[in-house]
Amino acid sequence: MITLYEQATSGNCYKVRLVLTHTGRPFRRVEVSARDGSTRSAEFLQRNPIGKVPTVELDDGRPLGESNAIMLHFAEGSPLLPSDAYDRAKVYEWLFFEQYSHEPMIAVRRALFLYEERRHLATPERLAQLLEGGDKALNVMEGRLAAAHWLAGNAFSIADIALYAYTHTAEEGGYDLSAFPAVQAWLGRVARVPGHVPLEA
Repeated sequence: MITLYEQATSGNCYKVRLVLTHTGRPFRRVEVSARDGSTRSAEFLQRNPIGKVPTVELDDGRPLGESNAIMLHFAEGSPLLPSDAYDRAKVYEWLFFEQYSHEPMIAVRRALFLYEERRHLATPERLAQLLEGGDKALNVMEGRLAAAHWLAGNAFSIADIALYAYTHTAEEGGYDLSAFPAVQAWLGRVARVPGHVPLEA
């Protein structure tokens, strides 16, 4: 069986749980965390030398890290990854956007509020910078979702899963999602897709 090494509150780990659930793959969950040092154990570093979650161990024992790489692997051959070459490229585009323009702002600002050990980093200047960058990312999403139901192509895909994970918790980081009505409507659509599970299920 697939093993998912995760931190339950992590949006990056949540993305993997969502794609596994939506593709109907059985898996077991093992909680590890940088907070307690378990991701730096020798045993874990053999699976992922950078010591980060999520990490999965496949049925045959091979390990795989990086949330979006894991999602791409499990979405292969499923409706979550479009067969049309252009729509597929748009999925990749949104995955890169999520990692470079969205997650470093929205997830990081949330973490500064959520995790006690990071609160000393929450200077007014840093919070303002993250708020501005996150709002910019949300505006990009708003532009797309004001004109389309889904981020890439005409169907729910791993692009939506990737961006949903931290967008739906953005208010925990102080973002005002009421300023982004198309994003809010999209969050509702994602949550209504059959098989959806909440973050800390």
